[in-house]
This record gives sequence, structure tokens and C-alpha cells, in this order.
Amino acid sequence: MKMKAIVRTKYGSADVLKLEEVEKPTPADNEVMVKVYAASINKADLYFLKGHFLARLTGVGFLEPKNKRLGADIAGRVETVGRNAKQFQPGDDVFGWCGQKGFAEYVCASEDALVLKPVNVTFEEAATVPVAAITALQALRDKGHVQPGQKVLINGASGGVGTFAVQIAKSFGAEVTAVCSTRNVDNARSIGADHVVDYTQEDVTKNGQAYDLIIAVNGYHSILDYRRALSPKGIYVFVGGSKLMTQLFQTMLLGPMISMTGSKKMGFMGVAKINQKDLVFLKELLEAGKVVPVIDRRYSLADVPEAYRYFEEGHARGKVVITMEHNEE
Repeated sequence: MKMKAIVRTKYGSADVLKLEEVEKPTPADNEVMVKVYAASINKADLYFLKGHFLARLTGVGFLEPKNKRLGADIAGRVETVGRNAKQFQPGDDVFGWCGQKGFAEYVCASEDALVLKPVNVTFEEAATVPVAAITALQALRDKGHVQPGQKVLINGASGGVGTFAVQIAKSFGAEVTAVCSTRNVDNARSIGADHVVDYTQEDVTKNGQAYDLIIAVNGYHSILDYRRALSPKGIYVFVGGSKLMTQLFQTMLLGPMISMTGSKKMGFMGVAKINQKDLVFLKELLEAGKVVPVIDRRYSLADVPEAYRYFEEGHARGKVVITMEHNEE
């Protein structure tokens, strides 16, 4: 049987993405096949699309992509299960991670990369969660060692990872300052930030405030600027930024030196480790209403190229979602 999916044969802009008919997948022994109701775009998807050299170094194909598909985050309904898959049954609503093949009507995924969708969350909302929310969670908890009562700064609080980071930090009992542009100030307050700084009006590294933890989701300051804004035993975690390579190089080169010569710690968040335990943790936050996904725009499967063009502009508030036609059933 055939299905529709977004396919590309080479690296490049959104123009290389085509909607085509491909073979419907069959689940391996430990997989389930999911009828996809929604998917979402992540920054990593953009690197895979364009063939960023960091992405090519991960083994996805140096001259051309080995995998012709894109899309990691999905939410949908289980259609069939592999013979050794025991966690889900046909008809279960699930969300999770599927590798890079989610922009399609059906997808197969390891059962260990999925969890049941909360009933109080839509398919579109659930599809925003896996990569972005786990990145935020692991940056805060595993790299930043966030603690109740700490002062936490989220720089770049309006995008996918940032909106989750603000809410997850609040769930840990932190006092959160969100940094964003003027147009996103109200949104940052609406998701629970205790303080909001408009970076067009104020430089958080020069206002005299000290933070126990800084998560630079869209870090555009130098690492020395961030060091100045840390409390004596503060931690800085670089997640991404508008000047990715410059800031990553600074963090990798200067971060260990600063960490060794003082009480302040400076490091970076690598690729999120997608796992079922963290998905369950996030599922519980969703069920409790402590995390509410922020969706900027929704696009159809056929309009994935246009979704990428919008996403690449870098001004999305929260997540950009791909909604399948059968989601209207």
C-alpha cells in the first residue's frame, strides 16, 4: 500500500522537499506503526535539510542524505504492532520520537520511544513535545542541576525549546526570568515567567542581576558576558544561538577553562537523549497542566516546504506543527 510523505534526494533549501507517494511501512518486531495525526519541526530538522556539516558528521550522509525523509516528533494512533511489541495496542493514542521520517501519513517507531498521549492534550500539542521539551528538561535538570528557589534565566524564551524551558523550570520551583523580543513579552508572561526582559530594551548581562542558572537557548552574547551574569556558584548551559558556531566554539574552548579556574560552571547541551522515562515525566507535566505547549502555526503535509521557510526566519513563537488531513476525521 502507498502513503503520502515528504521526500528529498539532496541537501538544500525547502525547495528540495517534495510530497510523494511511498510505500507504507511495516513495523519491525519491537516497533509499532502509527497513523500520524501531527508532527512538528525542530531546529535539528533544519540542519538535516540543509546538510549542515555538524549534521553530516553524525553519519547522515556526507555528500547526500542517506535518509530521504525528515521529521522526528509525532503524535497519532497506533495501527499495528510488531510481534514483540507489548506496550501498546491498536487504537492507542501516542506521541514520541520516530527518528527522521515523521512527515508522513504513517510511520514506524520503537515502542520505547513512545508514550500514551494525555487526554487533555491535542495531537498537535503532543507533537510539539518530544525533542524540544526533552532538550529543555535535560538542559535544566541534567546539565544545569536546577533547584527550587534558584534564579533561572532563559535567554531565547519564545521559541520551541525556550517556551518549554520556562514552564519546566517553574515546575521545578525556580524563579524564572525570560528574555525575548518586544512582540513576545506578553506570551512569556502567559506561560508563567516571573520576570520578562525585552532584549531590545535591556541587556541582561549588564543590568547587575545575578542568576544561579542561565540557559542560553538563543544565546547571542559572548560567554564572558554570560559569566558576568552568573552568581558565584552559577551554571551556564549553551543550547543554541543565532551565532551557533562562534558560541559553540567559545563554550567548548573557554568553558572548561572558566569552570576549572573558579566556582562558576560553563558548558553546553549536546544532542538531547530521547528516552521513554523523560517522555513519561513530560506526559505527567502535561496532564497536570504545568506545561502547556505553545503552537505558532499549523501547516498541512503538502505545505511542509512553506513551513520550513517560515521556521527558518527564526521568529516562530513556540512550535510549528504539521497537521495531517486525517486529523480532521
